[in-house]
Amino acid sequence: MRNQISAGRIIITIVMLVIGIAFLLPFIWMISASFKPEIDVFKYPIEWIPRHWNVYQNYRDVWFGDHPFAVYYWNSIKVCVLTTLISVTVSSLAAYGFTHVEFKGRNALFIIVLMTFMIPSYSIIVPQFILFTWLQLFDTHLGLILLGSFSALGTFMLRQFFLGLHKEYLEAAVIDGAGHLKIFRSIALPLVKPALATYAILRFIWTWNDYTNPLIFIRTDTLETIQVAIQKFASESGVFYSLIMAGTVSAILPLIVIFIIGQKQVIEGIALGGVKG
Repeated sequence: MRNQISAGRIIITIVMLVIGIAFLLPFIWMISASFKPEIDVFKYPIEWIPRHWNVYQNYRDVWFGDHPFAVYYWNSIKVCVLTTLISVTVSSLAAYGFTHVEFKGRNALFIIVLMTFMIPSYSIIVPQFILFTWLQLFDTHLGLILLGSFSALGTFMLRQFFLGLHKEYLEAAVIDGAGHLKIFRSIALPLVKPALATYAILRFIWTWNDYTNPLIFIRTDTLETIQVAIQKFASESGVFYSLIMAGTVSAILPLIVIFIIGQKQVIEGIALGGVKG
């Protein structure tokens, strides 16, 4: 029986390894192509390790060519960091209020918040466009930040974690005379740090990958984010796939760094979400 179990695990491990390699191959090819001269990109059989390296030329054309990637990077980082900070703050406050603050109509209000999540985002683009134009937030980074700073999904996600807090901790703080703000800051937040880190990483990735909102609400070239810039760069570069791959690698590099740094918190957040009581 043990031999059968061990053989089954070995087979499953091999199958998962093959699937993992299959998922990684396009990414590996993209990195390899970004280091090659254009003539070697589609050489068959594929040269996974370039025979002729063209790193300096490709990445120099991407970063210091007609499209200043450094400016687009700064725009994306600024928008993503501020959006993440505001969204995590607002969502955590709302989540705590919907779980540990008693007020009339709390459950009904939470249902209304969830109902906003069911509205397709594309159906409200026109009203948002009109409102932001009227508020003079169109073609500004502040408008772009506000678009992603309020999330019903973030409130719902963090509420599930706040529900798992032991009420004894909070009741003891109330007996000691602490108010909701002190309880939230000193007790609740430290207990759900993995959840906050998980949502912050997800919000940063969602904002970094957002293409629609910057395309619609930003018109000035120097205010564009990396996703719009990489699309324009790909369109203008035409058939120069080595440059397109170099630009794409540059665009996704921060996401890889963020995930590597925060993967422990993500795993802890998922584990925390699966534990009740």
